[in-house]
Amino acid sequence: MTKFRIGQGYDVHQLQEGAPFWLGGIQIPHTHGSVGHSDADVLIHCICDALLGAANLRDIGFHFSDKDPKFKGIDSKILLKDVVALLREKNYHIGNIDSVVCLQAPKIMGFIPEMKKTLAQVMGIDEEDISIKATTTEKLGFVGRQEGVEAHAVALVWQDTDTTFTRLG
Repeated sequence: MTKFRIGQGYDVHQLQEGAPFWLGGIQIPHTHGSVGHSDADVLIHCICDALLGAANLRDIGFHFSDKDPKFKGIDSKILLKDVVALLREKNYHIGNIDSVVCLQAPKIMGFIPEMKKTLAQVMGIDEEDISIKATTTEKLGFVGRQEGVEAHAVALVWQDTDTTFTRLG
């Protein structure tokens, strides 16, 4: 029997002048970058939460606490790889991921193919199974004022729950 599950992820990070801007596992040139305990990759963080939620494995903060110094400044691709390993331990497979990044600047459309390639390699899935979209907030709210960046993701996972097999002859 195959069980399908859906998870949702959301993350937000403050933007700060002069900080590096990591998004989808790549560094994007910009005057401002996101700040946080790790490298503050808002897209990877929300994908982690979507995957963990789909598999009913709590959230990113439970597994990678911002109180733990070993995660200070960590590359979020490492966190994502660890999340995928947690799913595999429970026999979950990633079906697809749909995401949207909300930011006023910089424009990221030209970086999406590289983000998809990077994320696909980390998760061991096809690039075609990852959707990354971007939108502004029409200059409204903290995103519109360029004080922060947010991302949303939905993940579909599936699990083979029947591990028995029948021998022939």
